Amino acid sequence: MLDVNGWEFILLIVIAVVVLGPERLPEYAAKLGRLVRQVRGMAEGAKGQLREQMGPEFDDIDWRQYDPRQYDPRRIVREALLDPNPVEGNGSAALAGGAGAAAAAGASASRGSIGRDPALPTPFDDDAT
Repeated sequence: MLDVNGWEFILLIVIAVVVLGPERLPEYAAKLGRLVRQVRGMAEGAKGQLREQMGPEFDDIDWRQYDPRQYDPRRIVREALLDPNPVEGNGSAALAGGAGAAAAAGASASRGSIGRDPALPTPFDDDAT
């Protein structure tokens, strides 16, 4: 969730002890616990309300498709560039238009079939850096 590893978490605890002091730390830890329980209860209440309003359709929803962690821009671009047969209605094909989409598909297919000779040096562009 916050992408905090073990050492960072320990450092945060040490900073909290120094800033808050050992006298007030239990009080703030209890407040944090109550806050987490309230947020969890609100999330469950919203989920129950959504289930009530949607009815049986709620169980048919694939919640994994709405997970924001799956939207990695690098993965999306990589899949779009390596896809030899873009599907009609795909975002890039729909924006490119009919002839443009066919040209893009032909260009990506020809790039994939040519390949790269490992014996040749890697191409480098001085202006690109």
